[in-house]
Amino acid sequence: MSRPVRSRAARVSTAYLLTCAAIGVAASALMAPAWVASSTLFLTVPFATVAIAGLWVLPAVIALRLLQRPGAGLLVGLISGLVLAPFFTIGSVATMLYWSFFPELPFLVTLYRRWNTWLHYAGSALIGATYPILSAQYFDLWSMTPPVLVSFIALCVASCVVATWLGILVGDRLRAAGVATLARRRTPA
Repeated sequence: MSRPVRSRAARVSTAYLLTCAAIGVAASALMAPAWVASSTLFLTVPFATVAIAGLWVLPAVIALRLLQRPGAGLLVGLISGLVLAPFFTIGSVATMLYWSFFPELPFLVTLYRRWNTWLHYAGSALIGATYPILSAQYFDLWSMTPPVLVSFIALCVASCVVATWLGILVGDRLRAAGVATLARRRTPA
């Protein structure tokens, strides 16, 4: 007699979902004041906006480092965006998913077979370099002199790399405390 086929959704444990939810909600508590600060600072000091840009990658990095499961960063980004949506706009969901995609991307490229630390930094460097360019009109990037433009992008990369370092540190400490023990365990197929 053959074994019944279980759906992919059935393989996700409740502990995993609750861990992602806890990270997402905690991240929202951090992101709400960061969002207000970023919006306020943009009006006067756009450099300050990219100096704190790394905060947006922090939740995904923590989830990916702690759980080492495909989609953990995106799930945390989705939850965080949904929690922020009533306070800002529904666009916060897309924003959090956007910032969560890049930390997830290097692991996706390896088909989630490698969880090396440097892959976290590759994702953060990628978003740190591309975010200012993709938001060039928003920041009026092309009106900047070349040294200011390079400094602007370098500051965004540095912010994302520092936030990734912090996310790795938090993820490792949570794992050492035993948070990931149940959440990382896969439900038998």
